[in-house]
Amino acid sequence: MRDPRERILDMLEAIERIERYAAKGRGEFEKDELIQTWVVHHLQIVGEAASKLGRGFHEQHPSIPWPQVIAMRNVLVHDYFGVDLEEVWRVIQRDLPGLKSNLQKLADEIE
Repeated sequence: MRDPRERILDMLEAIERIERYAAKGRGEFEKDELIQTWVVHHLQIVGEAASKLGRGFHEQHPSIPWPQVIAMRNVLVHDYFGVDLEEVWRVIQRDLPGLKSNLQKLADEIE
Protein backbone atom coordinates (compact mmCIF):
# COMPACT_ATOMS: atom_id res chain seq x y z
CA MET A 1 0.00 0.00 0.00
CA ARG A 2 1.27 3.44 -0.92
CA ASP A 3 1.68 6.03 1.79
CA PRO A 4 0.37 9.59 1.40
CA ARG A 5 3.71 11.02 0.29
CA GLU A 6 4.04 8.39 -2.42
CA ARG A 7 0.56 9.21 -3.68
CA ILE A 8 1.39 12.91 -3.77
CA LEU A 9 4.57 12.12 -5.69
CA ASP A 10 2.46 10.04 -8.10
CA MET A 11 0.28 13.10 -8.65
CA LEU A 12 3.31 15.32 -9.22
CA GLU A 13 4.79 12.86 -11.70
CA ALA A 14 1.51 12.72 -13.62
CA ILE A 15 1.38 16.52 -13.75
CA GLU A 16 4.95 16.67 -15.04
CA ARG A 17 4.06 14.17 -17.76
CA ILE A 18 1.09 16.32 -18.75
CA GLU A 19 3.28 19.41 -18.84
CA ARG A 20 5.78 17.69 -21.12
CA TYR A 21 3.19 17.41 -23.89
CA ALA A 22 1.16 20.49 -23.06
CA ALA A 23 4.35 22.47 -23.69
CA LYS A 24 3.88 21.68 -27.39
CA GLY A 25 0.94 24.06 -27.29
CA ARG A 26 -2.77 24.05 -27.73
CA GLY A 27 -2.61 23.48 -31.47
CA GLU A 28 -0.73 20.21 -31.06
CA PHE A 29 -3.07 19.17 -28.27
CA GLU A 30 -6.14 19.83 -30.42
CA LYS A 31 -4.89 17.93 -33.46
CA ASP A 32 -3.07 14.99 -31.84
CA GLU A 33 -5.33 12.30 -30.41
CA LEU A 34 -2.37 10.60 -28.74
CA ILE A 35 -1.52 13.75 -26.79
CA GLN A 36 -5.18 14.13 -25.79
CA THR A 37 -5.28 10.53 -24.58
CA TRP A 38 -1.96 10.94 -22.74
CA VAL A 39 -3.19 14.06 -20.94
CA VAL A 40 -6.57 12.59 -20.02
CA HIS A 41 -4.92 9.42 -18.71
CA HIS A 42 -2.57 11.37 -16.48
CA LEU A 43 -5.36 13.61 -15.21
CA GLN A 44 -7.14 10.39 -14.23
CA ILE A 45 -4.03 9.31 -12.32
CA VAL A 46 -3.98 12.63 -10.46
CA GLY A 47 -7.62 12.20 -9.44
CA GLU A 48 -7.28 8.55 -8.53
CA ALA A 49 -4.25 9.18 -6.31
CA ALA A 50 -6.12 12.07 -4.68
CA SER A 51 -9.15 9.90 -3.97
CA LYS A 52 -6.99 7.21 -2.34
CA LEU A 53 -5.66 9.69 0.21
CA GLY A 54 -9.02 9.70 1.98
CA ARG A 55 -11.28 12.28 3.54
CA GLY A 56 -9.25 12.60 6.74
CA PHE A 57 -6.11 13.48 4.83
CA HIS A 58 -8.06 15.92 2.66
CA GLU A 59 -9.46 17.65 5.74
CA GLN A 60 -5.95 17.97 7.21
CA HIS A 61 -4.68 19.61 4.00
CA PRO A 62 -7.37 22.00 2.75
CA SER A 63 -4.99 23.98 0.50
CA ILE A 64 -5.64 21.39 -2.22
CA PRO A 65 -9.04 21.46 -3.96
CA TRP A 66 -9.53 17.70 -3.41
CA PRO A 67 -13.22 17.53 -4.40
CA GLN A 68 -12.55 19.24 -7.74
CA VAL A 69 -9.51 17.06 -8.49
CA ILE A 70 -11.50 13.90 -7.80
CA ALA A 71 -14.55 15.18 -9.67
CA MET A 72 -12.42 15.79 -12.77
CA ARG A 73 -11.18 12.20 -12.61
CA ASN A 74 -14.75 10.93 -12.31
CA VAL A 75 -15.89 12.89 -15.35
CA LEU A 76 -12.94 11.67 -17.41
CA VAL A 77 -13.47 8.04 -16.42
CA HIS A 78 -17.26 7.81 -16.51
CA ASP A 79 -18.13 10.27 -19.25
CA TYR A 80 -15.33 9.47 -21.67
CA PHE A 81 -17.49 9.99 -24.76
CA GLY A 82 -18.46 13.40 -23.45
CA VAL A 83 -15.01 14.67 -22.46
CA ASP A 84 -14.76 18.35 -23.28
CA LEU A 85 -11.24 18.88 -24.61
CA GLU A 86 -11.69 22.63 -24.29
CA GLU A 87 -12.21 22.16 -20.54
CA VAL A 88 -9.29 19.75 -20.31
CA TRP A 89 -7.03 22.38 -21.86
CA ARG A 90 -8.37 25.02 -19.46
CA VAL A 91 -7.57 22.72 -16.53
CA ILE A 92 -4.02 22.29 -17.84
CA GLN A 93 -3.51 26.03 -18.17
CA ARG A 94 -5.56 27.35 -15.26
CA ASP A 95 -5.43 24.71 -12.54
CA LEU A 96 -2.40 22.47 -12.88
CA PRO A 97 0.31 25.06 -12.11
CA GLY A 98 -1.24 25.96 -8.75
CA LEU A 99 -2.06 22.35 -7.94
CA LYS A 100 1.52 21.34 -8.71
CA SER A 101 2.89 24.08 -6.48
CA ASN A 102 0.60 23.17 -3.58
CA LEU A 103 1.34 19.45 -3.95
CA GLN A 104 5.08 20.11 -3.95
CA LYS A 105 4.76 22.10 -0.72
CA LEU A 106 2.69 19.30 0.78
CA ALA A 107 5.23 16.65 -0.29
CA ASP A 108 7.99 18.70 1.34
CA GLU A 109 5.97 19.06 4.57
CA ILE A 110 5.32 15.35 5.02
CA GLU A 111 8.77 14.19 3.96
